[in-house]
Amino acid sequence: MTKHFSSLIAWGCLTLFVLTPLIALYFLVNIDAFASLAKYTLDLPIQWQSVESSQWYGFWALTMIYVAIGLGGLFFLRRAFANFARGELFNQDNSHDLRLFSIFLFIQALAKPLHMGLSSVLLSMNHPAGERMLSVSFGSDEVKVIALAMILWVMSDLLVKGSNLESENKQFV
Repeated sequence: MTKHFSSLIAWGCLTLFVLTPLIALYFLVNIDAFASLAKYTLDLPIQWQSVESSQWYGFWALTMIYVAIGLGGLFFLRRAFANFARGELFNQDNSHDLRLFSIFLFIQALAKPLHMGLSSVLLSMNHPAGERMLSVSFGSDEVKVIALAMILWVMSDLLVKGSNLESENKQFV
């Protein structure tokens, strides 16, 4: 069952890794659709009618940098779970890949408040003086992601120790 779940996770990561750039390109070409999505999902008191196309493209670029961090993490997560699906549980590569995934996850959790702060400044640039905004938040979601990244870091160390034990056991057999 572990192999099946690992394979499913690896394929899910690969699917996201392929679809995300295609969706990003769609939103680059159709910036109005991206603007509509942003208006719907962002909880910011922005005067949306004052936001110009150049600001939407800037926001798209900021968002793609944030998304690219996540895609970097997915790349390493997919590699680890592809190995798990092949039955390669305890090896240095898996440990390395999970560690890199946890680093990307940690960086993305820290980048989220920065992304929102820069986005709020960018999207409110055309507001009258005194109504421009900087919105920075760091909440429980970011804390949870940081905790998960730390747990995965520890798990990657456990994989190394498991790999060493497996090597020792093979020497005795």
